[in-house]
Amino acid sequence: MAAPFVLGIVALVVVPAMWTVALSLYEWDLVSDPTWRGLDTFRELFADDVFRISLRNSIAFVVVSVPLRMLGVVAFAMLLHRRQRGDGPARTAVLLPTFIPDIAYGLVWLWIANPLYGPLNVVLDSVGAPTPSWFTDPGSAKALVVLMSLFTIGEGIIIAIAVRNQIRPEFYELAAVEGVGSVSTFRRVTLPLMAPALLVLAMRDAAFAFQASFVPALVVTEGGPPPFSTTYLPLFAYRNSFEYLRYGYGAAVTVVMLGVTVLVLLVQRGFVRQMAADRV
Repeated sequence: MAAPFVLGIVALVVVPAMWTVALSLYEWDLVSDPTWRGLDTFRELFADDVFRISLRNSIAFVVVSVPLRMLGVVAFAMLLHRRQRGDGPARTAVLLPTFIPDIAYGLVWLWIANPLYGPLNVVLDSVGAPTPSWFTDPGSAKALVVLMSLFTIGEGIIIAIAVRNQIRPEFYELAAVEGVGSVSTFRRVTLPLMAPALLVLAMRDAAFAFQASFVPALVVTEGGPPPFSTTYLPLFAYRNSFEYLRYGYGAAVTVVMLGVTVLVLLVQRGFVRQMAADRV
């Protein structure tokens, strides 16, 4: 029964990953014959200033966006887990951005963040807040990419709602009998019982975040104003592969991105184990 899934993983994940690793050792433009370079590709890569900038940008994006996305997942799960009047439209509104095609989503944000007539700056101006130049200021462009990522958390919300609804009501009845307040109940009952699922979601989101910056950076900020403030690893790999026809170089970027993703997941795993050990 597991054979279709295993076959799909091998055909769509394992084989392409092996092909990418092999391709990273060659210089190839898909026209001439591939040229063996070995590890020289990676030496050139780590000497590339733009690559180092994109690596820093990607790590910073993961560090900032993942906690904010998880905070949004928990908040919406607490608001929407109960069956009440109007919960259907509310859940639909929260989930809808996740199912919009990436390119369409990016084009919508081109209008939302337009510094002249976009509704985002109109709202900020109406409350007396600063109105950033989202497409030309490096800091504002990075903030815009993070902001865009905060609206595509629908899948995590669905899982968090399901996990919250599986908590037995007896725990909350006992907390009420003991006179525990709502904040303390959330901190001592809800959050600990949801923690395992939330940790899995956080690890999944960390892996996803390395890819999630591609469409915003390509469609909305176009890699950012100088000096490459919103050039992330996926965009750097895409441009080298499909614009500069350096497919081996782009594959090497993908291999590095995979390695960094594994490293981040290992750090998360170690952090979780340390927390569990401290509790014991």
